[in-house]
Parts: sequence; structure tokens; C-alpha cells
Amino acid sequence: MSNKTSINALEVKDVAVSYNGTVNVIEEMNLAIAEGEVFGLVGLNGVGKTTLIKCILGLRTKHDGEIDVFGMDCLSSKARHMLAYLPEKFEPSWFLTGREFIHFALSLSKKKTEDALIDKMATDLSLDIKAVDQRVGSYSKGMKQKIGLMATLLSEAPLYILDEPMSGLDPKARALVKDQISVANKGGATIFFSSHILADVDEICDRIGIIHGNGLIFIGKPSDLKKQTKCDNLERAFLALITEHDEKNDSDSVAA
Repeated sequence: MSNKTSINALEVKDVAVSYNGTVNVIEEMNLAIAEGEVFGLVGLNGVGKTTLIKCILGLRTKHDGEIDVFGMDCLSSKARHMLAYLPEKFEPSWFLTGREFIHFALSLSKKKTEDALIDKMATDLSLDIKAVDQRVGSYSKGMKQKIGLMATLLSEAPLYILDEPMSGLDPKARALVKDQISVANKGGATIFFSSHILADVDEICDRIGIIHGNGLIFIGKPSDLKKQTKCDNLERAFLALITEHDEKNDSDSVAA
């Protein structure tokens, strides 16, 4: 894991997002991720993880607040060229080969890579090089996920935003993906990703943010959360924290 610096790769300032302009899924969220940091966003389904990511990418409109990428408005063209994104439900064009898709994806941001680097990363991810030259339509979910990760990391962007990057992968593939994320981070990249697999989050993240009840209820090191909740593993610590939060809110509602 990289040492943190004073430069923020990503800043979320007083951001609020609503559904249909009435119900806030995110309220006054504030978050700063340092350049070179590996940050994991954790939360139950439907709490706003993907919504926040879409706001960062300009794919969803926020109704309040600011989001900056390396000090620039996230909607600016310069900021967009500073990041690469891998969605959770990744479906590359079925009629392209894996190699063709990677070259095409990189061309959209006017970037190139050598076939030798594609082959090396495929090998590192335990993806048969022969499969790289087969049509994506014949791929399993795990193979598609690996191709997506390859296209993302080969962009060599300063900031990677990964939505559930280990989704659908077996334990071996997850370990190899974590290795590639760590390699990118050691090369200077900032990693911001969401995940339900808390053992992976605990292993590779410098800090985590837990989103629950319309906002962040914890930001800090995984070890700090385990210490705070007196739990031995991050999954139990996460459950203890959100349970405590819900019980406190229920108690406050009754008192009111």
C-alpha cells in the first residue's frame, strides 16, 4: 500500500442525490481520497454506492454539492481523462475479440498499448492468451470481468474507479485481480472501489468508507473499525456498526 500524500485524487463535498427530486439517497456526503490511496466503499445493497460512483462519472445528476478529480470539476473533459472506470455489470461488445475490445476501449481515450502487455496481463490474471483472441460472446462472466479489468488498468489512468471488481470471480481469480490492483497502486495509481467482499477490502485498502442511512457512518482504516467495534474480522465489524447505527436511530425516533 502506498503512503498518502497531501494531494486529493478525489473530493466529494456536501453532495446530495435524490430520487425524483424528493427522497434523498445521499445527504451531505463529504469524502477526500488522497493521491496514491486504495479506498474501499462498503455498504448494503441499495444504499447509494453505485449512485455515488455515477455522480463522480457524470452519469447521474446530483442536486447539491461538488465533486472534484485532482482539483478539477469531475464533469470537465480534463478530469474525465484522469480516470478509468470498470462497471459492476460489465458487458463488452460480444462481436469483438477480447484483444480488439481492449484496443477499442483504449482508443476512446486516445491511448494505446502493446499486444505484449495485453498478453502479459492475461497471463498474470490466468486468462488463456488464446481466449484473448476469441469473441467476447463466448466468454464466461469471469472472463469478461478480466477483460474489463485489463482494459481499465492498461489505460494507465491516475485514478481507477472500480464498481465491484471481484464480482463473479472465483477465489483464485479474486486473488489475481487483487494482485493487479496492488501493482497499479504501487505504480502510483489511486484506487477507489466498491465491494461486498469485506475480506478483500480488509486485505488491500488503506482506508474504507461505510455508507448507510443516506451517508457515511465511518471513514478510516479497517483495523480502526475492528478496534472500535471489538470484532476480529471486518465483516463482523461492519455488521456491528450498522446495527448500532440503526438501533440508535430507532431509539432517537421513539424519544422524539
